[in-house]
Amino acid sequence: MARHKQISVATEMAVYFCDPASPWQRGSNENTNGLLRQYFPKGTDLSVYGPEDLEHVAQELNGRPRKTLGWDTPAERLRDLITTN
Repeated sequence: MARHKQISVATEMAVYFCDPASPWQRGSNENTNGLLRQYFPKGTDLSVYGPEDLEHVAQELNGRPRKTLGWDTPAERLRDLITTN
């Protein structure tokens, strides 16, 4: 995030940083890490996986309904966002 100021100006959105050692400030990130650990246990060497393997995991996670999205999937929400604008 070395260019966070430029990103903030370009998107007209504020950029926030969490305090170190404060996982409660980044709940979505921590939840996603937990979901990824189902596929890649801690310490896994990701270099042994190809782009198609990582894409498969991304598709599975983006197709998983989320309570925080009213049981929609992230893929559905992104599709709706793209098609309504």
